[in-house]
Amino acid sequence: MALTPQWLDTLRARITLSAVVGRSVRLQKAGREFRACCPFHDEKSPSFYVNDAKGFYHCFGCQAHGDAIRWLTDHQGLAFMDAVKELAAEAGMEVPAPDPRASRQAERRASLIDITEAAQAWFAEQLRCAEGAQARAYLAGRGISDATAREFGFGYAPDSRQALKAALNFDEASLVEAGMRIAAEDGERESYDRFRGRLMLPIHNARGQVIAFGGRTLAKDAGGAKYLNSPDTPLFDKGRTLYNLHRAAPAARKSGRIVVVEGYMDVIALAQAGIAEAVAPLGTALTEHQLELLWRQAERPILCFDGDGAGQRAALKAIARALPLLRPGHTLGIVRLPAGLDPDDLIRDHGAKAIEALLAAPQPLAEALWQFERHATPLASPEDKAGLKARLLDHVETIQHPDIRALYRRDLLERFSAFAFPPREARTWQSGQRRSETAQRSSPEVASRLQQLASGGARDAFTAAVMVGLARHPAEIARHEEALLELARRDPNTAPAIDTLLAVSESLDSPVPTPISVPIGLPAHPDRNNYAFLHEGTSPEEAREDLAEAVSLLVERPALEAALAAATLRFEHDPEGSIAEQASLRDRLLALNARLKRFGRKRAAAHGVPEL
Repeated sequence: MALTPQWLDTLRARITLSAVVGRSVRLQKAGREFRACCPFHDEKSPSFYVNDAKGFYHCFGCQAHGDAIRWLTDHQGLAFMDAVKELAAEAGMEVPAPDPRASRQAERRASLIDITEAAQAWFAEQLRCAEGAQARAYLAGRGISDATAREFGFGYAPDSRQALKAALNFDEASLVEAGMRIAAEDGERESYDRFRGRLMLPIHNARGQVIAFGGRTLAKDAGGAKYLNSPDTPLFDKGRTLYNLHRAAPAARKSGRIVVVEGYMDVIALAQAGIAEAVAPLGTALTEHQLELLWRQAERPILCFDGDGAGQRAALKAIARALPLLRPGHTLGIVRLPAGLDPDDLIRDHGAKAIEALLAAPQPLAEALWQFERHATPLASPEDKAGLKARLLDHVETIQHPDIRALYRRDLLERFSAFAFPPREARTWQSGQRRSETAQRSSPEVASRLQQLASGGARDAFTAAVMVGLARHPAEIARHEEALLELARRDPNTAPAIDTLLAVSESLDSPVPTPISVPIGLPAHPDRNNYAFLHEGTSPEEAREDLAEAVSLLVERPALEAALAAATLRFEHDPEGSIAEQASLRDRLLALNARLKRFGRKRAAAHGVPEL
């Protein structure tokens, strides 16, 4: 039968939680509760509390929370049913018997573990025999000490098709089911050992039981795979297992971090360097389940894949797999190793301090995503850059959490805008340099650009007026370059016009100290009588002042619109705060729009410009 909520509640009621937690954590009495430094993250002052009356523990630092069952699964690494059985035995309760089918499956898994545990003992014995000399030499060549070899359970599988079968007293079908033998395909040849002539490593579950193996070939000219893992079996699912998790989890709780590398040899190299909190996937890209396992150990697991192309592609796949799962307090850090090096190479060549320095400063996930996509393909044309933007937005759309999705969109678009519309270098002029007569006039190409700008290059009349005003007074473009670039980032509709203005600023050979001049050939703006800086009778000094205020108003509007959009996205999680902020921002927008409407007419009137 299944475990009912009523039965589980009875179990929790019969257990003293502080006694369970106190076996591995030193608790101090604090009124009706107990407190301690949190075992789930590194801290100096206690923020972890255990309440026996309520039956739960809670950390005010990392928000770890749970009951006695959760304690055994999260802190001790037990499976749910194993935790229930242990607590039931302590409480003197009998666990309801599972249905017959589940009972048979559990018994079958137990019998298969007997096989894998026996195989591990045999492999370790073969490593110490004469036949294991080549394997021992390989370990010595890799700098793996005898103590490390024993800790990680290295073994050797002799190069024989029947040696394991002869050594273990288990039936053929069970050996095949456990993944230790390969069944004959044609019904004529006999089954044969899966691992032959390989250095062997056991793969454990969270309880430390051997459930599978990985084997590395020792033959330099071997035609098969360099590394070979057990197939999926009733014991082993490679997409739900992380190599070394049973050792790394306790270490991660002490250090506050967990490191993901590509393979088990990298895990062992890090362990020898004193970094015990390392795990590795088993021949596949990180899966959703493996990511959740990592987040149970640390809020920001660190991916540290090889510096070659394959390693970087694996890192990008992991990032893409993680994006839909992101939530507050759950992200990834990315370490990019030097090109061509894996963690083992880096430690051997530069020592443990080199890898520690990289792990201490991982890239944030958003920055790593930008860097990967930025350098994924050449970006020589506008079409290439547009493709980069499309890829970034495709990634953003996979994020399920609305606030995180909005923040990633803003972050990546700001990075893209800074790349696609970089600030232009200011021109320098020699003292005494004189402007030539031809420099006072616009080239045909520039005049054509300005004509397009005045006839529809902006989203509204005020924006168009400011753009044409800057074109009429090109010396002011460089003065407001930073503000214009910020406007292009916040309002992509203005980017083409701003890009044109910056190009015009470079093409007009006009030194900064000279008075503002009106380029010949500039088309008249239809609202020129409403804006003083468009009127030919306005002095250069007054035009500069009016344009400065106009640019300030123009930049403020998209900033308020972006803030309003972000506040709207927060409604689902913070409705009261979102509504209040939206109301405030809308009031500011209304006031800004009123200022925009008054601006031109007020300035024009102040300068005696007649209204039409």
